[in-house]
Amino acid sequence: MYQYLEEELDLLKTKIIKMGSLVEEQLEFALKSLFEQNLELAKIVIERDKKVDKYDVKIDKLCQKIFALTQPVAVDLRLIMSALKLNNEMERMGDIAVNIAENAEPLVNNIDLLKRVQLDIMAEKVMTVVQKAIDSFVNNDHEIAFGVIKSDDVIDNMDREIFVKLVEEMTNDNSLINPGAHSISVLRHLERLADHATNIAEEVIFLVDAKIVKHKNNLDNLDIKSEEII
Repeated sequence: MYQYLEEELDLLKTKIIKMGSLVEEQLEFALKSLFEQNLELAKIVIERDKKVDKYDVKIDKLCQKIFALTQPVAVDLRLIMSALKLNNEMERMGDIAVNIAENAEPLVNNIDLLKRVQLDIMAEKVMTVVQKAIDSFVNNDHEIAFGVIKSDDVIDNMDREIFVKLVEEMTNDNSLINPGAHSISVLRHLERLADHATNIAEEVIFLVDAKIVKHKNNLDNLDIKSEEII
């Protein structure tokens, strides 16, 4: 029975890693479609969302199967609990990739606006945080995870600053109201991506250290070193 459990847990982790890789690529394509004005990439992102949804269902069903046929305890139980939450976070990231891709066409002639308010810089930082969060799970690395959590304040500050800049742009030039509104939509999606990355990092710390970290509480009590993510 234990060998069966080990095999199923290995399969589960493999599927989570594949899901992470797919979602990461979806986000990369979505951001390229936006900042490189490549509408073909936007279409690919939207069409491939069904593949993300299929992975979501497969992982949920595998977790249910493991629960039903085995009696996992300790770290094995934590892996299954974390897998369910990680799967949910990454499925939502996949949805956000679609939302960003859908904004590519309305903003196709407004790349200058995006760069003036530094939305491209924020996108790069958010993508780095997402990649690091997924890496922290793949490598079982709580130090990377801790760095992701600590980086969330940087993203939040950028979010507020860019929002103010966009409002100023729209106030000064009425022709920018429509693209400005779409830019604010992208901004909100990027901020949510960083939140999902933080949630993944919190789950990694739970998985590795059996410590619950929520809403940045108890960070000072964690005896974990962290690298600077962004």
